[in-house]
Amino acid sequence: MPGTASTTTVEPVSGALTFARFAAPPNVLGYCGGSDSDGLLGHLRAGLDGPELVNLCRAFEGAWPYLMLIARSAGIADPLDRRVVEAYWLGNGLLDGVAPTAFRDDLAGRFRPRTRPAEWRWLAAKPGDGSRPHHSFHVLEVMPRIGMLRAGQVSAILPAMEQCLIRPARVVRAAPDGVVVAVRPLLILDGRLVLGPAIEQTVAGGGEALQPGDDVAVHWSWSCGRLTAGQRRRLEAVTSDALARANTTI
Repeated sequence: MPGTASTTTVEPVSGALTFARFAAPPNVLGYCGGSDSDGLLGHLRAGLDGPELVNLCRAFEGAWPYLMLIARSAGIADPLDRRVVEAYWLGNGLLDGVAPTAFRDDLAGRFRPRTRPAEWRWLAAKPGDGSRPHHSFHVLEVMPRIGMLRAGQVSAILPAMEQCLIRPARVVRAAPDGVVVAVRPLLILDGRLVLGPAIEQTVAGGGEALQPGDDVAVHWSWSCGRLTAGQRRRLEAVTSDALARANTTI
Protein backbone atom coordinates (compact mmCIF):
# COMPACT_ATOMS: atom_id res chain seq x y z
CA MET A 1 0.00 0.00 0.00
CA PRO A 2 1.16 3.54 -0.68
CA GLY A 3 2.66 5.58 2.11
CA THR A 4 3.76 4.58 5.55
CA ALA A 5 1.66 3.78 8.56
CA SER A 6 0.73 6.80 10.64
CA THR A 7 1.66 7.06 14.30
CA THR A 8 -1.50 9.07 15.07
CA THR A 9 -2.98 8.07 18.42
CA VAL A 10 -6.35 6.34 18.21
CA GLU A 11 -8.61 7.91 20.81
CA PRO A 12 -10.86 5.43 22.64
CA VAL A 13 -14.61 5.95 22.49
CA SER A 14 -17.48 4.11 24.15
CA GLY A 15 -18.67 0.75 22.88
CA ALA A 16 -21.98 2.21 21.72
CA LEU A 17 -20.30 4.98 19.75
CA THR A 18 -17.82 2.51 18.29
CA PHE A 19 -20.70 0.29 17.23
CA ALA A 20 -22.46 3.27 15.66
CA ARG A 21 -19.36 4.19 13.65
CA PHE A 22 -19.51 0.85 11.85
CA ALA A 23 -23.28 0.51 11.75
CA ALA A 24 -24.15 3.97 10.43
CA PRO A 25 -23.00 3.58 6.80
CA PRO A 26 -25.47 0.83 5.83
CA ASN A 27 -28.15 2.33 8.09
CA VAL A 28 -28.04 5.61 6.17
CA LEU A 29 -28.59 3.59 2.98
CA GLY A 30 -31.55 1.78 4.53
CA TYR A 31 -29.96 -1.67 4.52
CA CYS A 32 -30.07 -2.51 8.22
CA GLY A 33 -30.89 -1.10 11.63
CA GLY A 34 -33.80 1.11 12.58
CA SER A 35 -35.41 3.94 10.67
CA ASP A 36 -33.77 6.79 12.61
CA SER A 37 -30.48 7.11 10.74
CA ASP A 38 -30.52 10.87 11.42
CA GLY A 39 -30.59 10.15 15.14
CA LEU A 40 -27.71 7.70 14.85
CA LEU A 41 -25.63 10.20 12.88
CA GLY A 42 -26.53 12.95 15.33
CA HIS A 43 -25.21 10.94 18.25
CA LEU A 44 -22.03 10.16 16.33
CA ARG A 45 -21.36 13.75 15.36
CA ALA A 46 -21.97 14.98 18.90
CA GLY A 47 -20.10 12.08 20.51
CA LEU A 48 -23.22 11.60 22.61
CA ASP A 49 -23.59 8.29 24.43
CA GLY A 50 -26.55 7.20 26.54
CA PRO A 51 -29.77 5.15 26.59
CA GLU A 52 -31.11 6.61 23.34
CA LEU A 53 -27.99 5.56 21.45
CA VAL A 54 -28.16 2.10 23.03
CA ASN A 55 -31.73 1.72 21.74
CA LEU A 56 -30.61 2.76 18.26
CA CYS A 57 -27.87 0.12 18.39
CA ARG A 58 -30.28 -2.59 19.53
CA ALA A 59 -32.35 -1.98 16.39
CA PHE A 60 -29.66 -3.70 14.30
CA GLU A 61 -31.31 -7.11 14.18
CA GLY A 62 -28.46 -8.62 12.16
CA ALA A 63 -25.56 -7.51 14.36
CA TRP A 64 -27.12 -7.37 17.83
CA PRO A 65 -27.49 -11.16 18.34
CA TYR A 66 -23.80 -11.63 17.50
CA LEU A 67 -22.89 -9.06 20.16
CA MET A 68 -25.07 -10.87 22.69
CA LEU A 69 -23.48 -14.21 21.82
CA ILE A 70 -19.93 -12.88 22.13
CA ALA A 71 -20.70 -11.09 25.41
CA ARG A 72 -22.48 -14.07 26.93
CA SER A 73 -19.62 -16.41 25.98
CA ALA A 74 -17.09 -14.05 27.60
CA GLY A 75 -19.15 -13.48 30.76
CA ILE A 76 -19.56 -9.80 29.91
CA ALA A 77 -22.88 -8.29 30.90
CA ASP A 78 -23.01 -5.49 28.33
CA PRO A 79 -23.21 -6.42 24.62
CA LEU A 80 -21.96 -2.90 23.88
CA ASP A 81 -18.80 -3.33 25.93
CA ARG A 82 -15.96 -1.97 23.75
CA ARG A 83 -14.21 -5.36 23.74
CA VAL A 84 -17.35 -7.07 22.45
CA VAL A 85 -17.98 -4.44 19.79
CA GLU A 86 -14.38 -4.65 18.60
CA ALA A 87 -14.58 -8.45 18.46
CA TYR A 88 -17.58 -8.33 16.14
CA TRP A 89 -16.43 -5.60 13.75
CA LEU A 90 -12.63 -5.99 13.81
CA GLY A 91 -11.85 -9.25 15.58
CA ASN A 92 -10.11 -10.02 18.86
CA GLY A 93 -9.59 -12.90 21.28
CA LEU A 94 -13.20 -12.92 22.47
CA LEU A 95 -14.20 -14.66 19.24
CA ASP A 96 -12.15 -17.69 20.27
CA GLY A 97 -14.20 -17.94 23.47
CA VAL A 98 -17.45 -18.64 21.62
CA ALA A 99 -18.07 -22.39 21.69
CA PRO A 100 -19.02 -23.91 18.31
CA THR A 101 -22.15 -25.43 19.84
CA ALA A 102 -23.27 -22.06 21.20
CA PHE A 103 -22.63 -20.43 17.82
CA ARG A 104 -24.53 -23.18 16.01
CA ASP A 105 -27.48 -22.94 18.40
CA ASP A 106 -27.57 -19.19 17.91
CA LEU A 107 -27.60 -19.59 14.14
CA ALA A 108 -30.34 -22.21 14.41
CA GLY A 109 -32.62 -19.91 16.33
CA ARG A 110 -32.11 -17.09 13.88
CA PHE A 111 -31.80 -18.67 10.47
CA ARG A 112 -33.01 -22.27 10.40
CA PRO A 113 -36.69 -21.33 10.00
CA ARG A 114 -35.76 -19.13 7.03
CA THR A 115 -33.45 -21.46 5.13
CA ARG A 116 -34.04 -24.48 2.95
CA PRO A 117 -32.88 -27.79 4.49
CA ALA A 118 -29.89 -28.11 2.16
CA GLU A 119 -28.74 -24.58 2.92
CA TRP A 120 -29.24 -25.04 6.65
CA ARG A 121 -27.02 -28.15 6.71
CA TRP A 122 -24.27 -26.10 5.06
CA LEU A 123 -24.65 -23.19 7.47
CA ALA A 124 -25.00 -25.37 10.57
CA ALA A 125 -21.68 -27.06 9.86
CA LYS A 126 -19.72 -23.83 9.75
CA PRO A 127 -19.17 -23.28 13.53
CA GLY A 128 -17.86 -26.81 13.94
CA ASP A 129 -15.47 -26.24 11.05
CA GLY A 130 -13.96 -23.20 12.75
CA SER A 131 -16.03 -20.22 11.64
CA ARG A 132 -16.35 -17.44 14.20
CA PRO A 133 -19.13 -14.90 14.85
CA HIS A 134 -17.36 -12.01 13.17
CA HIS A 135 -19.03 -9.57 10.79
CA SER A 136 -17.17 -11.16 7.86
CA PHE A 137 -18.95 -14.45 8.59
CA HIS A 138 -22.31 -12.77 8.20
CA VAL A 139 -21.24 -11.08 4.96
CA LEU A 140 -19.61 -14.09 3.35
CA GLU A 141 -21.77 -16.94 4.64
CA VAL A 142 -25.21 -15.62 5.59
CA MET A 143 -25.74 -12.62 3.36
CA PRO A 144 -25.24 -14.17 -0.08
CA ARG A 145 -26.94 -17.51 0.54
CA ILE A 146 -25.15 -20.33 -1.18
CA GLY A 147 -27.83 -20.61 -3.87
CA MET A 148 -27.29 -17.08 -5.18
CA LEU A 149 -23.68 -17.73 -6.10
CA ARG A 150 -24.42 -21.13 -7.59
CA ALA A 151 -27.29 -19.69 -9.59
CA GLY A 152 -24.90 -17.38 -11.41
CA GLN A 153 -25.93 -14.20 -9.61
CA VAL A 154 -22.38 -13.22 -8.71
CA SER A 155 -22.63 -9.95 -10.63
CA ALA A 156 -25.56 -8.91 -8.43
CA ILE A 157 -24.34 -10.05 -5.03
CA LEU A 158 -20.57 -9.50 -5.24
CA PRO A 159 -20.64 -5.67 -5.19
CA ALA A 160 -22.91 -5.70 -2.12
CA MET A 161 -20.65 -8.21 -0.37
CA GLU A 162 -17.61 -6.06 -1.12
CA GLN A 163 -19.23 -2.91 0.24
CA CYS A 164 -20.45 -4.70 3.35
CA LEU A 165 -17.16 -6.46 4.05
CA ILE A 166 -15.17 -4.27 6.44
CA ARG A 167 -11.68 -3.91 5.02
CA PRO A 168 -8.57 -2.10 6.23
CA ALA A 169 -7.39 0.72 4.00
CA ARG A 170 -4.63 3.30 4.01
CA VAL A 171 -5.26 6.99 3.46
CA VAL A 172 -3.49 8.28 0.34
CA ARG A 173 -4.64 11.89 0.13
CA ALA A 174 -7.50 14.23 0.89
CA ALA A 175 -10.49 14.49 -1.45
CA PRO A 176 -13.31 17.05 -1.70
CA ASP A 177 -15.86 14.65 -0.21
CA GLY A 178 -13.60 12.70 2.12
CA VAL A 179 -10.31 10.91 1.55
CA VAL A 180 -8.77 8.71 -1.12
CA VAL A 181 -7.69 5.36 0.31
CA ALA A 182 -5.90 2.31 -1.01
CA VAL A 183 -8.13 -0.69 -0.33
CA ARG A 184 -8.28 -4.26 -1.61
CA PRO A 185 -11.40 -5.09 -3.65
CA LEU A 186 -13.37 -8.32 -3.24
CA LEU A 187 -13.13 -10.43 -6.38
CA ILE A 188 -14.11 -13.89 -7.52
CA LEU A 189 -11.32 -15.68 -9.38
CA ASP A 190 -11.51 -19.27 -10.56
CA GLY A 191 -14.65 -19.71 -8.46
CA ARG A 192 -13.05 -18.43 -5.25
CA LEU A 193 -13.56 -15.22 -3.30
CA VAL A 194 -10.30 -13.29 -2.93
CA LEU A 195 -9.09 -9.82 -2.02
CA GLY A 196 -7.30 -8.36 -5.02
CA PRO A 197 -4.42 -5.87 -5.16
CA ALA A 198 -5.18 -2.50 -3.55
CA ILE A 199 -6.92 0.13 -5.66
CA GLU A 200 -7.69 3.76 -4.92
CA GLN A 201 -11.20 4.63 -3.80
CA THR A 202 -12.77 7.79 -2.38
CA VAL A 203 -14.57 7.29 0.93
CA ALA A 204 -16.39 9.63 3.27
CA GLY A 205 -14.09 10.78 6.05
CA GLY A 206 -16.35 9.97 8.99
CA GLY A 207 -15.71 13.28 10.72
CA GLU A 208 -12.07 12.63 11.61
CA ALA A 209 -9.06 14.67 10.49
CA LEU A 210 -7.32 11.90 8.58
CA GLN A 211 -3.78 12.13 7.28
CA PRO A 212 -1.93 10.26 4.50
CA GLY A 213 -0.60 7.05 5.97
CA ASP A 214 -3.45 6.60 8.48
CA ASP A 215 -4.96 3.13 8.52
CA VAL A 216 -8.76 3.12 8.58
CA ALA A 217 -11.60 0.62 8.39
CA VAL A 218 -13.83 1.01 5.32
CA HIS A 219 -17.52 0.03 5.34
CA TRP A 220 -19.98 0.99 2.57
CA SER A 221 -17.55 3.65 1.25
CA TRP A 222 -17.18 5.30 4.66
CA SER A 223 -14.19 5.49 6.93
CA CYS A 224 -15.25 4.02 10.28
CA GLY A 225 -12.21 5.44 12.03
CA ARG A 226 -8.50 4.92 12.42
CA LEU A 227 -7.06 1.49 13.10
CA THR A 228 -4.10 0.73 15.31
CA ALA A 229 -1.49 -1.58 13.83
CA GLY A 230 -2.84 -4.39 16.00
CA GLN A 231 -6.42 -3.80 14.94
CA ARG A 232 -5.42 -3.85 11.31
CA ARG A 233 -3.56 -7.14 11.73
CA ARG A 234 -6.49 -8.74 13.52
CA LEU A 235 -9.00 -7.54 10.91
CA GLU A 236 -6.81 -8.85 8.11
CA ALA A 237 -6.35 -12.20 9.85
CA VAL A 238 -10.01 -12.82 10.70
CA THR A 239 -11.13 -11.75 7.22
CA SER A 240 -8.57 -14.01 5.55
CA ASP A 241 -9.76 -16.91 7.67
CA ALA A 242 -13.42 -16.18 6.88
CA LEU A 243 -12.67 -16.04 3.15
CA ALA A 244 -10.88 -19.38 3.26
CA ARG A 245 -13.79 -21.04 5.08
CA ALA A 246 -16.36 -19.46 2.77
CA ASN A 247 -14.50 -20.81 -0.24
CA THR A 248 -14.93 -24.39 0.98
CA THR A 249 -18.68 -24.20 0.27
CA ILE A 250 -19.01 -21.54 -2.41
